[in-house]
Amino acid sequence: MKYIAHINIMPLKELLDPQGKAVNNSLHNLGLGNVHEVRIGKHVTLSVDANDKDHAHQLATDACKKLLANQVMESFDVMVQEA
Repeated sequence: MKYIAHINIMPLKELLDPQGKAVNNSLHNLGLGNVHEVRIGKHVTLSVDANDKDHAHQLATDACKKLLANQVMESFDVMVQEA
């Protein structure tokens, strides 16, 4: 069966996010001062062939742990849906 895994990868909350800070400052310069605490991350989608949804989730999690996310500096969450 085919599944789509949606993966969000974000810098750990404990770490500085220079890109998010730059975007936050730029938004304030554009008159959007009500925006705060911008964090910039990545969104990855994977098409996964698996026997069931749990197996697809495990495959996507393995991909994150082995390649997609640097767990020293980033956290990730995985959502799986049928394709």
